[in-house]
Amino acid sequence: MKRYRIGVLTSGGDCPGLNAAIRAVVCSASLLGWEVFGFIDGFEGLISPVRYQILNEEDTQGIISLGGTILGTTNRGRFTTKTGIGEVMRLPAHLIDEVKETLEGLGIGAIICIGGDGSLTAAQQLYEEGVPIVGVPKTIDNDLSATDYTFGFYSAVEFVCRSLDRLRTTAASHRRVMIVEVMGRYTGWIALYGGLAGGANLILIPEIPFEYSKIAYQVRKRIAEGNFQTMIVVAEGARPKEDPYYVVEEGKERPGEPRLGGVSRQLERVIHQMTGQDTRAVVLGHLQRGGEPTAFDRNLGMMFGAAAVGLIREKRFGYMVSYREGKIGSVPILEAIKELKKVDVHCPEIQTARAMGISFGEE
Repeated sequence: MKRYRIGVLTSGGDCPGLNAAIRAVVCSASLLGWEVFGFIDGFEGLISPVRYQILNEEDTQGIISLGGTILGTTNRGRFTTKTGIGEVMRLPAHLIDEVKETLEGLGIGAIICIGGDGSLTAAQQLYEEGVPIVGVPKTIDNDLSATDYTFGFYSAVEFVCRSLDRLRTTAASHRRVMIVEVMGRYTGWIALYGGLAGGANLILIPEIPFEYSKIAYQVRKRIAEGNFQTMIVVAEGARPKEDPYYVVEEGKERPGEPRLGGVSRQLERVIHQMTGQDTRAVVLGHLQRGGEPTAFDRNLGMMFGAAAVGLIREKRFGYMVSYREGKIGSVPILEAIKELKKVDVHCPEIQTARAMGISFGEE
């Protein structure tokens, strides 16, 4: 008798915890007697030339601690649906038809998409066209609606925190202003959590536009109080009040989704000009996405993977697993992708930072 088959793929940017989710999918499906096909390089593996590997418990033994994804991934290619903030493209009909043909030809009854906002937007469009699919949220940015946390986030925050610990000693030795630029795109979750845990003096996030003059004032104030080093964490999507545009990495002003980056260099020049202090910028970049996952992200990834198999068993296609108030649940994918989850400027983390005298560059 032919075993029930499901597929799993990882799509979008890599992050710690992906392999933990894959492992949980394989183990949970195996207990049900199901066969798991892992598609290579995200949705691209579903179309010609079709690329996959059959996964079993032995193949995935020991991968929980590994960063990245054993299946490979891509955030570029033919399944790109997000082209900017709130801008969505429809997948071409021939791609959707080819995906259906692949699944039918391999006898796959459902597929699990592990991805972020863009990948889940593609998953939603496939579901609307009759593809049985469920979602698992992952992104270090933690910007997906309908879930409190995504795996990969805390691993990125941990790296930011450790980086600040290291940079503080060199900043103090040279009496410098040290600016640390972190990922997060249009939201400030990584900057907020990493900056707070790492003891930053200023945290600049997209949700609170900053003023150069206020930042310079905080630096001069610290010097007057005898504090000759200042640690600033800035999200790549942070912007000054007077500038409505995001800073885009030089040479990357391409159409579609821009590659943010460079705001720390801009701050470096302006702060030095306004205060005279030796100022240095450090861009953490993809270091935040690599490396082994924290225990929290391993556990969350496994809980999400197991729950995704449960959604398939219940035939709840078009749903995404979620984590809310300490419980694993599910929500329609459409609900999760309808808007970015931004930092609430009145949240406890912001209130804690303000109570401790941490500036957000607007006071």
